[in-house]
Amino acid sequence: MNLPDQPPKQGARSLDPHLRRYAARTAGMTASEIRALFAVASRPEVVSLAGGMPHLAALPLDSLSAEVGDLIATEGLVALQYGSAHGVPELREQICEVMALEGIKAHPDDVVVTVGSQMGLDMVTRIFCDPGDVVLAEGPSYVGALGSFAAYQAQVVHVAMDADGLVPENLREAIAAVGRAGRRIKFLYTIPNFHNPAGVTLAVQRRAEILEICRAHGILVVEDNPYGLLGFDGVTYPALRSTDPDNVVYLGSFSKTFAAGLRVGWVLAPHAVREKLVLAAESATLCPPTLNQMIVSRYLATQDWKGQIKTYREAYRERRDAAISALEQHMPLGSTWNKPSGGFYVWITVPEGIDTKAMLPRAVTQRVAYASGTGFYADGLGSRQLRISYCYPTPERIREGVRRLANVIKDEVELHETFGPTSPNRAVESRSSGGPQTPSPDTA
Repeated sequence: MNLPDQPPKQGARSLDPHLRRYAARTAGMTASEIRALFAVASRPEVVSLAGGMPHLAALPLDSLSAEVGDLIATEGLVALQYGSAHGVPELREQICEVMALEGIKAHPDDVVVTVGSQMGLDMVTRIFCDPGDVVLAEGPSYVGALGSFAAYQAQVVHVAMDADGLVPENLREAIAAVGRAGRRIKFLYTIPNFHNPAGVTLAVQRRAEILEICRAHGILVVEDNPYGLLGFDGVTYPALRSTDPDNVVYLGSFSKTFAAGLRVGWVLAPHAVREKLVLAAESATLCPPTLNQMIVSRYLATQDWKGQIKTYREAYRERRDAAISALEQHMPLGSTWNKPSGGFYVWITVPEGIDTKAMLPRAVTQRVAYASGTGFYADGLGSRQLRISYCYPTPERIREGVRRLANVIKDEVELHETFGPTSPNRAVESRSSGGPQTPSPDTA
């Protein structure tokens, strides 16, 4: 049914001639704070602690270039051709070998190769969520997941974490609250290992309890695990999927353990769900790039990929240590942070009265960038939090970036002590008043 065009509000001028043609769901499609930050953070004079970009300098580029050249020369007619939406069979078999490190027993037929795990998130949300359905997610949560949920008009209910990850009792309370409101939960989205952005890891003793809670309430679990092999102490935690294969959809990626630019990820799903995912993949991309899949497959077959993961772990541990030591040396009183045991991120709480989103332009002026906490919540929370990523800069740059950041926060503390907070609880005020009363990006 075609809805009648709604005229612009009085006094507003449309900047987009197609504005009234868009589907209603596009209202939830907004640029993430992190994406908007990249253009500024990429300037060479800025120490970017914002993006989670892997340390590609650790890769054996000479041997990789030789392998890619040989792949084109010997298998180019296949590598450069269309393929299956399911993914290259050999790569799917190798993915099962990778997941076996986390205790997962899987059949290659139940693996669907995707264009990065972000595509997997999008497909899972598309096949499960109707507008208004509820997705449970840790608070804070991965910004890319929040974007996918919003695009399909799913409502996110955050579940609080502590130093040991998702709290089972908080999960029970969230399920009960959603039930009392008469709403329908479709799945729990969780990043159990070296969480993005919080950096915490779900305690092993909690994993079975959380799975049991979800089974008891008929809630699917979507396990996103791009960092699971990047533990600094060498420990690989058992995947949730390894315990409950019938109720867990597992998302994996080679972006953090090999090369992000190839955009190769996968979804491991129960058999019936797998069929829906293949259909969703066909409609979205027809097929994932065969060349990229075959490059990853060749890498796994010819290179010491386990040794490469060890190299990555050592590089990231060195950078983590540089970040933590600099935080301990420079951050003002009232600041707290976690010490991650793997992955890419430190989650920082700044002194009371400081708004990290409002502070960000002043930080960039001082040539340091971070990700403000509000971008990792669907409900406007997180104004006292920020995420720094230690994966990409050198240890020296990390230390300098943290020093600059700490100086910015100290200046903000002084301003707060002198003048008070400039705009307390802005996000809450905006939501309660129905949103900002200024023109949107589409009108002027």
